[in-house]
Amino acid sequence: MELFYNPLSRSSQKVLIALYEKQANFFPRIIHLHDPLERRSFADCYPLCSLPLLVTKDGLEIPDSSSIIEYVEQKIPAGTQLCPPEPARNLRNRMLDRLIDNQLYRTLYEMEKHLHLPEHLQQPLIIRQQQKQLKIVLNELEKHLRQQHWLCGNGFTMADCALIPALYSLPKEIRLMEFFELNRYRQQAELRGSWSLVKEEIEQVQSELHSGIQPQS
Repeated sequence: MELFYNPLSRSSQKVLIALYEKQANFFPRIIHLHDPLERRSFADCYPLCSLPLLVTKDGLEIPDSSSIIEYVEQKIPAGTQLCPPEPARNLRNRMLDRLIDNQLYRTLYEMEKHLHLPEHLQQPLIIRQQQKQLKIVLNELEKHLRQQHWLCGNGFTMADCALIPALYSLPKEIRLMEFFELNRYRQQAELRGSWSLVKEEIEQVQSELHSGIQPQS
């Protein structure tokens, strides 16, 4: 399998956590879509030009982080069971995964995009609205973590693969200490080997970018 991804992308981080949890063998293919040449080259192979993308041994192209994780879960029985076999628990797993992708990731992206505008174009009202939306979603996740070790019970699932990258990219205005369960959750995520591996790659790429070195694909 080949994984086309970017280490600074939350969706890519989500998939990397899952692959490490499954102890999967894959070829990493880092893509920098902001680089015109890399983007054009990737688009020649995959016109939709979205990350992450998993390409299987038989050439099947699987986009979308959740679809990738569900495919890997089907093909690799070893490692952590990321999609629970119990229908009710797996429904919860899917629902929370969708909540995180469609609400938390999207709001974080919109906020980051707005904050990258020149200061005179930033609108405080929009920023406050985005912060309010983030807190609404975080409060919903806080409720799910009461009396549970992970989002869907005692076992680590796809929903956890999604949540951890989001918690580590919250803006400084969102104080995680205000959320007792989410703060506890983040501390236990620090001990997860899969996330440690992903963090190492994030820090390496960030260091290369800050030093002016172009990360290698």
